[in-house]
Amino acid sequence: MRSRLRCAFAILLSLTTLPALRVQADEGMWPFNQVPRDEIRKRYGFDVSDAWLERVRMASVRFSSGGSGSFVSPDGLVLTNHHIALDALQKLSSAQKNYATEGFSAKTRAEEIKAPDLAIEVLLAIEDVTDRVKAAAAAKPGMDPDAARRAVLDDLRGETKNSPGLTTDVVTQFRGEQYHLYRYKRYSDVRLVFAPEYAIAQFGGDADNFNFPRYAFDITLFRVYENDKPLKAENYFGVSRTGPQADELLFVTGHPASSSRLTIKPHLDHLANSTYPLYLKRLDHMRAALAHYGEQGSEQHARITSGLFDIENGMKAMEGWRDALQSKYLVDKKSADEDRIRRQLKQHPEEEKEFNQAYGEITKAYESLDQFERDYYLLDGGWAFDSDLFLAARIITRIATESLKPNEERMPAFTDQRRSGLLQFLYSPGPVFADFEKARLTGSLRFMLESLGAGHPLVLKILRGKTPEARAVELIDGSSLKDADFRKKLVEGGVCSLEQTTDLLVMLARDIEPETRALRKRYETDINAVEGPAYQRIARALFRARGSQGYPDANSAWRLSYGVVRKYKEGSRTIAPFTDFKGLFEHAERHAGQKDYQLPARWSANKSNLNASTPFNFVSTHDIALGSSGSPVINRSAELVGLIFDLNHEALGGNFLYDDTQARSISLDVRAMLEALRKVYGADALVEELSRHENGGSAAPAALATPAGRTKRQ
Repeated sequence: MRSRLRCAFAILLSLTTLPALRVQADEGMWPFNQVPRDEIRKRYGFDVSDAWLERVRMASVRFSSGGSGSFVSPDGLVLTNHHIALDALQKLSSAQKNYATEGFSAKTRAEEIKAPDLAIEVLLAIEDVTDRVKAAAAAKPGMDPDAARRAVLDDLRGETKNSPGLTTDVVTQFRGEQYHLYRYKRYSDVRLVFAPEYAIAQFGGDADNFNFPRYAFDITLFRVYENDKPLKAENYFGVSRTGPQADELLFVTGHPASSSRLTIKPHLDHLANSTYPLYLKRLDHMRAALAHYGEQGSEQHARITSGLFDIENGMKAMEGWRDALQSKYLVDKKSADEDRIRRQLKQHPEEEKEFNQAYGEITKAYESLDQFERDYYLLDGGWAFDSDLFLAARIITRIATESLKPNEERMPAFTDQRRSGLLQFLYSPGPVFADFEKARLTGSLRFMLESLGAGHPLVLKILRGKTPEARAVELIDGSSLKDADFRKKLVEGGVCSLEQTTDLLVMLARDIEPETRALRKRYETDINAVEGPAYQRIARALFRARGSQGYPDANSAWRLSYGVVRKYKEGSRTIAPFTDFKGLFEHAERHAGQKDYQLPARWSANKSNLNASTPFNFVSTHDIALGSSGSPVINRSAELVGLIFDLNHEALGGNFLYDDTQARSISLDVRAMLEALRKVYGADALVEELSRHENGGSAAPAALATPAGRTKRQ
């Protein structure tokens, strides 16, 4: 089964999206069918052609586990970050070999190892289906408008369910003003080719995270296979021989998870003062539970690597968001932006009225959330039950009950069109470590106890007079959900199996479902039902008054950003845009003896072989967000020059507004990739494969493209 620690921020990353009011400098995470070609031509003298965009789109990939990547050879080689690959590396590891910490290098293709539960997707086409969605929803009189719209979207998503290897998603832009159909080709045979040691991939650890200068070799390579043979990739990014240059126009393609550029100020105030503190407290508990478990032995430590990285990374990001929202600069800027909106709307009385009414409704909704937000996250958000086995129990419980309803009345995740994703999780044959489940569940039950108090009715109902540790042991030992066949039997048995089972985790999930659903219903009624339509009315008012200028907020769909490598200032200190290998070894010496600054033995042994002046990491003005990890950085010729792996601390405020004064994206330089692969790892064949290219392939084959071989544009 697959760990859900990466989903710690799932609720948070679903923040409201609205159209940007204006674009400045290199601002914008642009959908592929909305790229500002005129602006790029005017600013940089480069024509973004249809053929260039299609080639870039088809060379880019999305990992099913979360994260971006790209094809980098005609033989299906895929490049991404080590931290994106951590989950797969852990699953491939054993007591004898820990690939997550020790690394891996296949000397031949026969040695490449298939990664379980891992797939990648390539975006084939984008189609504007706005009119189709709105017309179909309007054609369902008597049905709740939101339910009608969900039904239409689920029908669209299901269009490829009988087409092996193809998937469909509907991306909502501008809070329901636009709907775009994204069609993907999915590859499920993905094999590990190369991964460095954790110590160099995450060099500097949490202290250096979201900071620059940086010295991280955050890279992993996979290969996609089809019919048991390496995929012949017709589009890929050949490696640049010169690397990135200062002030050179560069592009980043990936799928940033979320941004909140025009979320209204009362909503942002609630995030800063209520939601983020709740999340940070919860994540701190999760971190402590994992750290304690990891101290029990080398196998236990290996199991927490990916989860602990995600937690610490998420905490630091959220602290940055909170600090940004509490800074005078951002508060003043957001207030000024909203004042400007109101002045603009003065010329459009009807839109002004609609904007002000919706603004007030959202403000009131978030004032009411304070009354039950903690309880909602604990129960429906699963904060009290940090366990993959409990998650399985909840999904099985809801599959049984939701399947009794008409498809359009079910919870969105339990419709027929989305059932396959749930079953893939439930039926996964991956190993389940009972001691790990107990440690995580103990920590989350303890967090629930501290949050609600020993006398709270829910605490009494869940713990049954036992300590969190004793109850966690009882629940995990009293469950057969570790067995994939048992999980499948429960699903197929439906409500009857649910009522008759004596499995303790399923019984717990079933027993707390009334309280959980009540909180979920309250959230849907008081927040979602208000927020969604209100933000949509705000968007509509702005559309009518100004038109659809700008880009939509990030929402995990593919985006293209453009920018340049550029230095910046921290106080009176100028931060150079590049680091190099010389700086890496000096950085290690300055922090000698500190755990996160210990270089792997092979790096120390090969210090004299490396060209000390080779650029290592670099910063650029690209507008990205969390979720962009693994994104390729390419030049005008669509050649690979770098690999995105982080942001600096100043860029975290970019979740709410763009400012390139200090905000920077952080990437690994392609020159460092080749230098280290050859001289540290002896991966000459891999370097040869990366270096051998003919400008990265051709346009998409006609059979995989939309009519005329082009992505549909607005």
